[in-house]
Amino acid sequence: MSESCGQNCNTCSDKTTEKRDDFTANLHQMSSIKRTIGIMSGKGGVGKSLITSMLAVAMNRRGYKAAVLDADITGPSIPKAFGIKQKPATSEFGLFPAMSKTGIQIMSINLLLQDETDPVIWRGPVLSGVIKQFWSEVIWDDVDFMFIDMPPGTGDVPLTVFQSLQVDGIIIVASPQELVSMIVAKAVKMAEAMNIPIVGLVENMSYFKCPDCNKEYKIFGESSIEKIAEQHHLKVLGKLPIDPKLATACDRGMIELYDGNWLDDAAEIIENYGDQAINNLSNDKEGETTMKIVVACEGDMITEHFGHCEAFMIFQTENGEIKNTETVPNPGHKPGFLPNFLHDMGIKVIISGGMGGGAIDIFNEKGVEVITGASGEAKTAVEQYLKGNLKSTGSVCHQHQHHDECSGH
Repeated sequence: MSESCGQNCNTCSDKTTEKRDDFTANLHQMSSIKRTIGIMSGKGGVGKSLITSMLAVAMNRRGYKAAVLDADITGPSIPKAFGIKQKPATSEFGLFPAMSKTGIQIMSINLLLQDETDPVIWRGPVLSGVIKQFWSEVIWDDVDFMFIDMPPGTGDVPLTVFQSLQVDGIIIVASPQELVSMIVAKAVKMAEAMNIPIVGLVENMSYFKCPDCNKEYKIFGESSIEKIAEQHHLKVLGKLPIDPKLATACDRGMIELYDGNWLDDAAEIIENYGDQAINNLSNDKEGETTMKIVVACEGDMITEHFGHCEAFMIFQTENGEIKNTETVPNPGHKPGFLPNFLHDMGIKVIISGGMGGGAIDIFNEKGVEVITGASGEAKTAVEQYLKGNLKSTGSVCHQHQHHDECSGH
C-alpha cells in the first residue's frame, strides 16, 4: 500500500491479490467446526443475540454440539443470556471456550473483561483482531454448528467475519417496522457481495399475544417479511412474538430452560444445511454459478425405479434458481450405461424414488450426489433440494436386485 493510499479500494490503481489473501484466519489446529452460521441484521435492537442464543439451544436439544462465537464485541450479551460468568480456561495450546449449563461452547469478550460492565472502547482494527483470535486461538471441541452473533450493520467488523472466518451461511434478523425492507436489503447485498449464502430470514417482535384473550396484536405494525423474502428469493425461517417471559429468561441467564417452538422450522433447515445447500446457494470461488440436476421421471412425476424410468428431466440451475428444463428419453439401462451417460452430460445431482446400490456407487465415484426416496413432482423436488430441504432416505431398489438391472453392473 502506498503512502498516499486513501483506502478507497474501488478506485485504487495499485491493486494486488496478496493483500486480500492476508485476511484469512486459520482455525486452531486442535479445533473442529463442521458448520458456521452467522446471525446478522442491518440495524441494532432487533434481537439478533436472542435469535443466536435460541438457535444454539435448539440445535443442542436436537443432540448436536453447538457453540456461539460472540462477535458483537462492543455490545456482548451472549454470556448474560446463558448465565455464564466464569473466565475461560487456558493452556499452553490456547484458550478454551466457556461451557453453558447444557454444554454449549461460548466465547465472548465479556468473559475476558475484569468487569462485565467495562466498556470496550476500541477502534475497528483491534475489534477485528479479537474476532480473528476467537477463531484461531480458541480450541473449539468437535462443534457441529457454530453460530456467530454478528455486530449490527454492514461495517468493518461484519466484513472481517466474512473475509476472515469460514462462514457457511447467514440468517438475517429483522423486525416488522417501516424501514425493514431497506435494512434487510443492505444485509442481503453485503452477503451477496461476499459470496455468502443466505439461509433465510427471522422476524422478531412480530406480534404480542394477550395472555387473557389469546388475541394477537401487531405492536409494530403489520408484518411485511413474506413480501421482503419473496423479493430476495429467501425463506422465512420463523416469527417470534413479544414475550415478557422470554426477556426474563435472558435477564436471568436461563435461556436454555425456556420452552418455545417458534424456531423449530429454522432448526430443521439448519440441521439439513449440508454440502448440497452450500453448493447451490452460493457461488464458488472460481465463479461457477450453474449446475445440472437430473430427475428420473414418469411424465412430470418422480419415478420409483431409476433404471426403468420413462425419461430424465434435466434442470439447469443458476445461483439456486431453476433457469431451464429439458427432457431426455431413457436410452436404456444396459450394465453400467446410465450412470456414465448422465455423468457425461455434466450433471451434479440425480434425484429418484429408488436406485440400485451399484448405480449409487458409480455415481458417487464420479462425484455425482444421489438423492433417493424422493416422490411427487420433479420440479418441486428440485426446488426443495435447492433450498436445502431435500435429502436422501437411502432408498435402494431391490426389485431387480438379482438381475442387476438397476445397479448397472
